[in-house]
Amino acid sequence: MSIRVAIIGAGPSGLAQLRAFQSAHAKGAPMPHVVCFEKQADWGGMWNYTWRTGLDEHGEPVHGSMYRYLWSNGPKECLEFSDYSFDEHFGRPISSYPPREVLWDYIQGRVNKAGVRDYIRFNTAVKHVSFDQATREFTVTSHDYSRQQNVTETFDFVVVASGHFSTPNVPAFEGFERFSGRIMHAHDFREATELKGKDLLIVGSSYSAEDIGSQCYKYGARSITSAYRTQPMGYKWPKNWEERPQLSKVDGDMAYFVDGSSKRVDAIILCTGYKHHFPFLSEELTLQTANRLWPAELYQGVIWEDNPQLIYLGMQDLWYSFNLFDAQAWFARDYMLGRITLPEQAAMKADSARWRAREESLESTASMYEFQGSYIKHLIDQTDYPSFDIDAVNRIFLKWKTDKKHDIMGYRDKSYRSVITGTAAVPHHTRWLQALDDSMDEYLRETRAKGDVNALYQR
Repeated sequence: MSIRVAIIGAGPSGLAQLRAFQSAHAKGAPMPHVVCFEKQADWGGMWNYTWRTGLDEHGEPVHGSMYRYLWSNGPKECLEFSDYSFDEHFGRPISSYPPREVLWDYIQGRVNKAGVRDYIRFNTAVKHVSFDQATREFTVTSHDYSRQQNVTETFDFVVVASGHFSTPNVPAFEGFERFSGRIMHAHDFREATELKGKDLLIVGSSYSAEDIGSQCYKYGARSITSAYRTQPMGYKWPKNWEERPQLSKVDGDMAYFVDGSSKRVDAIILCTGYKHHFPFLSEELTLQTANRLWPAELYQGVIWEDNPQLIYLGMQDLWYSFNLFDAQAWFARDYMLGRITLPEQAAMKADSARWRAREESLESTASMYEFQGSYIKHLIDQTDYPSFDIDAVNRIFLKWKTDKKHDIMGYRDKSYRSVITGTAAVPHHTRWLQALDDSMDEYLRETRAKGDVNALYQR
C-alpha cells in the first residue's frame, strides 16, 4: 500500500519535497499518494507576489511578505538548484542579483519540468491537523475555497512547508496610537514609491531593515533613520541615512530614542522579524522556536523527535535557501520511503543537542554560513541529491559580505561564477540604483556590450 503524504505549502520548501518524490519516481521508486495544500491561487510561496495585505480574498491571513522592486539581496550563485541551473532555465548567463519576478520564474521552471503541479490543491487552506496514537495516522481538515467545502482526510506523514516569514512580530511603543503618520510592519510593505519625499523611520537592524531602507532610498525617500536594539548595521550609508539606538517613544510626528535624541518622521516601518506560527497544528505537534540556525526538537533539522511522522522543512534561520530546502526534502523523502532508518528517540535528541551546542559556539558571520553549509553537506551525503561545492559557495558568501561593507548601495552590481556550471554571471545592463523597472522583460533585455565599464566588476 502506498504511503500517504500531506505537504502543507507550495512555496520553495513544499515544491522541493514534490521534486524530491518525483526525482525518485523517475528512477523507479513508487510515488506516494501525495497531496500538497496551498492556500494561494498559485505556487511559489513568498515569491508569488501579491498586492494584498491583511486578509486575502478568502479572509485568510495574507501569506506573502514580498514587496515590489525587491531584488535578491544575496548572490543567486548561493541558492542555485544543484539539478536545475540558471543557465538551463534562461539559456544564457544572467547577473548575480536578479529581481523577484526573475527568481519566481526560475523556481517555476524546475517544477514545471518535473510535472508536479497536479499534486497541488490551490485555494485550499489547511485548518487543522491532529494525530491519532492508536491508528498512527494524521487527520487533516482543509477548506477548499474553489468549492467552498471542508475536506477531511488521513495521512501517514505530514510535511510542514509553510515557512516562518509570514506572521509578523509586532512590538508596540509609547505614543503609537497617536502617531500622525503611517505605521506598518515589513510584512505589509509593498511599494517604496509611497514613501518618496518622506522622512522614514525603520525599527530594526537585520536584513529587512537594510533592504527596505535601501529600496526606499532608491525610490526617493527624503531621509531614512534606522533604530537598532543591540548594535547598528554599520554600513557606509548615504548622507541622508543615519542609525540611532532603540526607539523609546513617539509623540505626534516626533520619534524619540534611548540616547535622548529625536527626529521628525512621516512613517514608521517595523522590521522586527517574524514568528514561527502554525495555527493549524495541534499543540503537541507545534514547533516552538525563535529564528535560529538550529531549532530544537528536529532530528537532522527536519524530523519532529516526539513524532517522527511529522516533518518540518525550512525552519532554520537562512543563509542558504533553495538548496537547503532541497537537501532537507531529499532526506525527508528517503526517510518516508524507508531508505533511511531513524535511531531511537534518545539518540535523536542527543544528536540534535550536539548540533545545538555547535551552533551556540559560533562567533563570526563566516562561521554561521559555514555551519549551515556543513549541515547541508551532511544531509546530501545521505541521499542521491546532486552534490555541489559548498566550500565555493561559502567563499562567495564571504565576498558578498565584503562587497556590502565596501558599498551597501552598489554590491548588487558585482558578479560571481556559478558553482553548478562554472559559468560567470554577466553584469546587469543597468546599475542597481538606476534600475527602477524590476520587470522580467526589462531585466532580460540585451546586456551591455562587451567591454562595458561594468565588466570591471566581474569576479
